[in-house]
Amino acid sequence: MTIQGEKLNRYGFVVDRNANKLEIKKAVEEMYGVTVSTVNTVNYHGKRKSRYTKAGLLTGRTNHFKKAIVTLAGEDKIDFYSNI
Repeated sequence: MTIQGEKLNRYGFVVDRNANKLEIKKAVEEMYGVTVSTVNTVNYHGKRKSRYTKAGLLTGRTNHFKKAIVTLAGEDKIDFYSNI
């Protein structure tokens, strides 16, 4: 996401699965002091995974999560590394 952050002024965040676009926009604007123009969200559902071990076949699921891609308005930038 760093290339999109530099060239297209977009940043990616992993957010709560129940958060909607308006809540995400409000949270980013309050946290970083920027103006958000658009928010795109993608839900990633857990996949079934199987593997063979000495004990036999083990099955499970991967985690569910939601990803938000936030586009900032104007010349606003988010500097994630300023506090390091």
